[in-house]
Amino acid sequence: MRALDGEQTLVRIFIGEGDKWHHQPLARALLERLRAEGFAGATVIHGVAGFGARSVIHTSSLLDLSGDLPVIVELIDDAEHIDKLLPLLDEMMAGGMVTLEKVRVLRYSPAPAHA
Repeated sequence: MRALDGEQTLVRIFIGEGDKWHHQPLARALLERLRAEGFAGATVIHGVAGFGARSVIHTSSLLDLSGDLPVIVELIDDAEHIDKLLPLLDEMMAGGMVTLEKVRVLRYSPAPAHA
């Protein structure tokens, strides 16, 4: 596993739970692809409510249960990996939103193995 520190880029990929890539949930497909491409790491966050470009509210409320809850895939990596990410997102995403921002990483490295 690579270590990161200093100025890096935070990417947030906003999609819906119902989004697919080759019959697989898009969030899972992105996670697997990012790992295969050598990215430092990624986290999938499931939202309980939200709305997007169409202004339709999606919620996990029992009274208004939605099948397309919001999902965010977050990752932080160096410029070289982020440059590889953008064409990958163009290939895999039909809709959604992607944000990028500079962040300062204080420490990122694997935990020491316990003997």
